[in-house]
Amino acid sequence: MNKLLLGVIAMAIIVVASNILVQYPIGQWLTWGAFTYPFAFLVSELVNRFEGAKAARRVVYAGFAVGLLCSVIGTQIVGEFGPLVTLRVAIASGLAFLVGQLLDVTVFDKLRRAEWWRAPFLGSFLGSSVDTLLFFSLAFSADFIWIEPANDVSWASGLVPLLGFGPEVPLWQSLALADFCVKVAVDLIALMPFRLAIAKYANKTA
Repeated sequence: MNKLLLGVIAMAIIVVASNILVQYPIGQWLTWGAFTYPFAFLVSELVNRFEGAKAARRVVYAGFAVGLLCSVIGTQIVGEFGPLVTLRVAIASGLAFLVGQLLDVTVFDKLRRAEWWRAPFLGSFLGSSVDTLLFFSLAFSADFIWIEPANDVSWASGLVPLLGFGPEVPLWQSLALADFCVKVAVDLIALMPFRLAIAKYANKTA
């Protein structure tokens, strides 16, 4: 099985798992999906390293398509507070994934000849930053209520201490910061399997 197909399968598994696990909260600020989703960056970066940027973009587009399918299914499942996936969340999720992942692919490709850790870390860091900003602002900020006026997300604009102890900010900003911190932590942890994978590949081709 070639690396591109493996990448597509791995990306699809991560996207599906994250869409399911995001329904299960951990404490006040996180869901289990926050811990699985960042590995999508690792998948695209490994494909980028072994097969190039063009192949990595194909993996990203495949993940985007799977994410759209998950969103469509989610809109048909009604939970306690309505559909599991609203139009705002679907748009925010899809756009954040696509822009964040493609930015990661571009940055990685530009830095592929730098020290081994620069491309994966800086690519995933910048991609995660944009992903988090786009998703949480589009999905929950009052500034984007025009996307879906009928969807009441006023709860996300309620003022709370940042992560429970900082200055008062809208709730969605605390959720975004917690999510971003997890993304960065997972990106750092993912450097280890990335290093092992490229070392194993180098040994095979030596």
